[in-house]
Amino acid sequence: MIPAEQSASFVCQMEQELDLYEQPYDADYPVVCLDESPKQLLEYEQFTTSTGQRCRDSEYVRRGVVELFVATEPLRGWRYLSVEADHKAATWVQFVARQMDTTYREAKKVRWVMDNLSTHKRSFFYAHFPPAVAQAYLRRMEITYTPAHGSWLNRAEIEFSVLSRQVLDQPFTTSEQVRAVVEQWQ
Repeated sequence: MIPAEQSASFVCQMEQELDLYEQPYDADYPVVCLDESPKQLLEYEQFTTSTGQRCRDSEYVRRGVVELFVATEPLRGWRYLSVEADHKAATWVQFVARQMDTTYREAKKVRWVMDNLSTHKRSFFYAHFPPAVAQAYLRRMEITYTPAHGSWLNRAEIEFSVLSRQVLDQPFTTSEQVRAVVEQWQ
């Protein structure tokens, strides 16, 4: 059984996020959902059967992992996917900063929705940019964290669900292969 204090905190965070989703579209204050998802790179052995059919063996060699980042603005019907080498704090900061500098450069404040991953901390902007630059980014950002065990509230999860079922349900050997499929899907 969940203690009443934790349950109340979950409900409060959930209501905060749902209230944000109910607000009308405002280009000056966009609501942008962000999430990351890993994709393992595997190389399967191939063999030819006695009938000449090419088959994939169940054995494979691990070729690393790439991290997919998605930012989606549901009310505008917009999404951006990026294939990155990892999901470290520096990668998250650079991804968010890129969005702030391009897609949202005219926005007064970007209202981000994301999970409370250890790399999703505002303080990391200060670790990667000079203080004045970090402060300029942070003044234009508001972050709403999904509650623990409530990442399903983040609409970016829906994007990954669709992407996974439509194009990522196959093995990839290289990050370039993943990037090409993601760019075509996007």
